[in-house]
Amino acid sequence: MRGPAPLDLTSLRILAATQGLWGERIAANVVANAPPGWRVQAWSAPRVIPPVVDDPAEFLPPNLPPVDLILALGEVPGFAQLIPDLARLTGAGAVIAPVDRNESLPDGLATQLEQWLADLHVVVVFPKPFCSLAEHSYNRTPLVNGYDDPIIRAFAAHFGRPHFHVRVEQGRIAQVVVQRDSACGCARHVAEGLVGTPVDEAVEKAGLLHHHFPCLASMNKDPDYRDTLMHVSGDYVRDAIKEEIRLHLAPVPYLRPGGRVDQEIT
Repeated sequence: MRGPAPLDLTSLRILAATQGLWGERIAANVVANAPPGWRVQAWSAPRVIPPVVDDPAEFLPPNLPPVDLILALGEVPGFAQLIPDLARLTGAGAVIAPVDRNESLPDGLATQLEQWLADLHVVVVFPKPFCSLAEHSYNRTPLVNGYDDPIIRAFAAHFGRPHFHVRVEQGRIAQVVVQRDSACGCARHVAEGLVGTPVDEAVEKAGLLHHHFPCLASMNKDPDYRDTLMHVSGDYVRDAIKEEIRLHLAPVPYLRPGGRVDQEIT
């Protein structure tokens, strides 16, 4: 008996299921900048979905194209309750359900959703925020989670935690190549805005460019991170730029407190 055909990750099929501006911007960036061979389609869910969905069929189309991966970009808890049926309709093997606002996917509902999808043999990850997604893990300390799924890993090679290659010439940023874009396109925006910036100002400017994109992650304080998800997202951008240019940064000066006398070592 012949087994299933091996998955061709160079022709990844993706459904971006959106419910508003946040998801629409992510879908548009993935469509515009996906690798050649990927097929990315979008479906817009109703803007109004009740907190408890009794019959998902009321909110879903009669059919959807077969896909490998669903980007679940909903904005209310009711949307998350549609995801198992989206997986059934499309035959998807994996789901990325990012959390850029805790109100859209509370922890308890995420736990339920993970179990519902496990029953369908569908892998799901919940990167909080979306730009924490890397090829083997997602989230920041103390919530770092590992995963091992080739479909999600193929997506995360191109979209997720920002990764750049930066060239510095004569103390200024000469070129920024985006190795991995934020799903929303923010990393690409930062890269374009940094060219020509003095290297010692680049990290701070990267943070400003991120903020002015604008990042749509929540400004409410997250109880796990004790910070806002927008600030966590900004940290990923700044840290990625800082790592690339650290050898070019001026050393932090050491200031000796006035009146201090170092004890002579004999």
